[in-house]
Parts: sequence; C-alpha cells; structure tokens
Amino acid sequence: QVRLEESGGGLVQAGGSLTLSCAASGSIVSIIAMKWYRQAPGRQRELVATITSGGIADYADYVKGRFTISRDSAKNTLYLQMNSLEPEDTAVYSCNADVKVDVWNPSRTYWGQGTQVTVSS
Repeated sequence: QVRLEESGGGLVQAGGSLTLSCAASGSIVSIIAMKWYRQAPGRQRELVATITSGGIADYADYVKGRFTISRDSAKNTLYLQMNSLEPEDTAVYSCNADVKVDVWNPSRTYWGQGTQVTVSS
C-alpha cells in the first residue's frame, strides 16, 4: 500500500506565504508525476501544479509566478511553496502521485487526504 500525507496548511494573511509538503510512503518502486490539486467550498477540484520525475514543472495560470512546485525524489516528498497568497487561494490542497509499486504493473494514482489553506483578507 502507498500512503500520501500532506502537511503545512494553516491560516495566513493575504500577501503571506506557506509551504505544503506531501510525503509518500509504502511499497514504492518509483514515482512518476506528482501533482497538487485544490478544492474551494462550492467549487470543483482544480489542478494547481504538476512536476514530472525529471523535475519539469507546469502551473495553472492563476498561480504562475506565485507558487513553486518541487520534489525530493530521495525522500519521496513533494512540496508547494506558495507566495503572495490571496483570499481566492483558500481551499483544501491535496497531493496526487502516479506510483509504481512493482516492475510488472503500470503505475497507479494515489491521493492524500488534503490540508486546509485559509487566506484572510
């Protein structure tokens, strides 16, 4: 089994910063792409940022220039550095990873439980 656990959420004032972490554990052979999603109350879940196994990052337009996604492959950990936070960034942030648990089968997608980020105005 593979487990993803997020941490680092909290309450911050507009203009502030937070760093989220997502630690993957369990029977992991390799992790391919890792992603951050968010879901605000009453809205659909949306993709925030993606990073490949090679470190290539991609961002949603609404976070470009403010958020930075990174990963530590040795620790199987994903990060999201969030700067210049806005009240509109308030949401539950969840990580997602495509994980190979053995060499015979294709990767599967796993999700964390999410961490709340609240930005006050």
